[in-house]
Amino acid sequence: MRSKIRRFNPWFLLTVLLWPVLLNAQEETKSPEEGYQFTITKQLPATPVENQYRSSTCWSYSTLSFLESELLRMGKGEYNLSEMYIVRQAYPEKADKYVRFHGNTEFGPGGEAHDVVNIIKKYGIVPDETYPGLTPGETKPVQSEMDDVLKAYVDVIIKDPNNKLTPVWLNGIDGVLDAYLGKVPEKFEYKGVEYTPQSFAGSLGLNLDDYVELTSFTHHPFYEKFILEVPDNWAFGELYNIPLDDFIRVIDYSLDNGYTVAWGADVSNKGFSWKNGVAIVPEALPDKMTQEEKEKWEKMSDKEKEADLYKFDKPGYEKTITQELHQTAFNDYDLTDDHGMHITGLAKDQEGNNYYLVKNSWGTDQKYKGYFYASVPYVRMYTMDIMVNKAAIPTDIKNRLGIK
Repeated sequence: MRSKIRRFNPWFLLTVLLWPVLLNAQEETKSPEEGYQFTITKQLPATPVENQYRSSTCWSYSTLSFLESELLRMGKGEYNLSEMYIVRQAYPEKADKYVRFHGNTEFGPGGEAHDVVNIIKKYGIVPDETYPGLTPGETKPVQSEMDDVLKAYVDVIIKDPNNKLTPVWLNGIDGVLDAYLGKVPEKFEYKGVEYTPQSFAGSLGLNLDDYVELTSFTHHPFYEKFILEVPDNWAFGELYNIPLDDFIRVIDYSLDNGYTVAWGADVSNKGFSWKNGVAIVPEALPDKMTQEEKEKWEKMSDKEKEADLYKFDKPGYEKTITQELHQTAFNDYDLTDDHGMHITGLAKDQEGNNYYLVKNSWGTDQKYKGYFYASVPYVRMYTMDIMVNKAAIPTDIKNRLGIK
């Protein structure tokens, strides 16, 4: 086969000669700081990102991720603990309380960080490979049907058709859970050693009394404990209440000293963008705009202004979040008990603004492979609570709380 002879094209030669100039011109017109540019300044060890998929079990994923990081910090190695084991053992506890309170408590798939700790204390824990807890035919958690069936079941029990609680009603809960998630193993083998869930939990070396939860609200006294009034706190867990500035200081102190943080927050607001991997509380400050920017802003409609604030195209000004604003957000249901996540590090954007590096449980098909960056104002505004190792709390705060 012979190659075809190309006829000389002078325009091709001109393009080749001018290409470096054209390319350089394109690079000069493209801003080197287009979009958010993050630099991680601190990243603590964490296990791989997982996917809770179609299940409302973020509380289990985030808290176990936190405990897995604790094991890494302690030099215990990498573990993948079973989120669905926690879910399976928690549901009968929820059902019993719901029925005892005649349906006047929360019953559903949600929960809090202390639920994970309480379940491990009572029932132990197993590796994920031992109890994946997947509905037959599924490769990821899909639990809406199971949740609805369980809710319908306990509501029938509350109606009391037999005029009394039968001694076997909880067996029905176990039957539904076993059908959807699988039976809990009494014994299992892991890396050549036989365990029960309790003995496996003991082998990890975690002191579960080391973990405490903190929050920051003014409708209760500071430096005392109270039962946080959110629906998913079905177990009526008590949290330590501290001022917002101290609360942020605990997060920063923990990360600075090598301890990660389990984080409960609201991600249902407009400032959270999973697609863009950033969470912010933007604010327009006309006094700091150029004259041209100010004139453009003043001509915008309210809808256009909002769209401009939430473009997520580059760092901008954010609100100064006070204790009062944080409390108002809670009072007005703008801050809800929405999602559990795991703070594993610190970062800055190209303007020098500070962010927290957050591990999520929505898989890795995302800009930052399952992580995102939450600004300090966002964390101040939309945090519900945190769980930390009590060794990671500044001494003066720990003393005021009476934590030993």
